[in-house]
Amino acid sequence: MSNTKKLVRDVSFIGMFGAVIIVLQLLSYVVKIGAFNLSLVLIPLVLAAYLFGPKTGAILGGIFGLTVTVCCFTGMDAGGYILVSASPVLTTAVCMVKGIAAGFAAGMTAKLLKNKNSYLAIILSAVAAPIVNTGLFILSMLLFFKDILASWAGGTDLVTYIVVGLVGVNFLIEFTANLIAAPSLLRVTKAIKK
Repeated sequence: MSNTKKLVRDVSFIGMFGAVIIVLQLLSYVVKIGAFNLSLVLIPLVLAAYLFGPKTGAILGGIFGLTVTVCCFTGMDAGGYILVSASPVLTTAVCMVKGIAAGFAAGMTAKLLKNKNSYLAIILSAVAAPIVNTGLFILSMLLFFKDILASWAGGTDLVTYIVVGLVGVNFLIEFTANLIAAPSLLRVTKAIKK
């Protein structure tokens, strides 16, 4: 395959993954489990990062971060809208950095392990993305939005509130879905390549 054809193919796949990421992120504001958004956006992000590497993971993480940012500014993400009201620049930075870092981490994990064990590589990539995404969100909330976080906690201990109320259930759902779906999708892509 010529370099031009490979480039066109890769850009097409990245565009397709980007579109899926946007749609899944927008759907996460509609589809809920109780009070929690059901976000499956990291599944295609991990798969693309595995297939195309950390640079592509970071680009698609940027698309994810930009989509979240737009949803914060428009009020689709109610908590994000509160953060935008406090600091639009910091909110944008947090959304972009956590998305880009999650995609890069998934891609770098895959790159380091793919040639040794492809299933271990996809599983650890699927683990890395939600941990980095959620970890950076929590860290950012504690560093930049602690007053807002404390008001949301309503007197509850911040650690308890973060683990139980803010990210706990949502993180577990995303983490588990990622862990189950990413290796399954890898099998599908391997079957398609044959």
